[in-house]
Amino acid sequence: MNDIAKPWANPAPTNPILEAIRFDANGLVAAIAQQHDTGEVLMMAWMNADSVTETLATGRVCYFSRSRGKLWRKGESSGQTQHLKDLRIDCDGDTLLLLVHQDGVACHTGRRNCFFRAARDGALIEIAAPEISPEKLYGHG
Repeated sequence: MNDIAKPWANPAPTNPILEAIRFDANGLVAAIAQQHDTGEVLMMAWMNADSVTETLATGRVCYFSRSRGKLWRKGESSGQTQHLKDLRIDCDGDTLLLLVHQDGVACHTGRRNCFFRAARDGALIEIAAPEISPEKLYGHG
């Protein structure tokens, strides 16, 4: 019954999902995370073939950290996990849309989403305050 509810689970050995994705020269693809039930855009990050495969297999979102050069399981240090509800590939195959259930905040700054700065009247203003301090999220400071 889970396979019916989640047709993306248990990818085949030759994965048509991976074949449909146009990874860049560095083996990465942009991934936008969106809250599945409200439509709120939470964040943008990068994925590689391994992180896509792991995300599809486990249902817990895994990205590729360019700064660390390794897989990054969302929430592994903060506890703010993302659970995949649906994965969509855009018309060109070069951007993914991850419909997720976000536990807690999505941004490392402690905000619900990463898009908290807006260009207004020629200035950049902050439109959302942190919900939790980064020190509390990551246990230091």
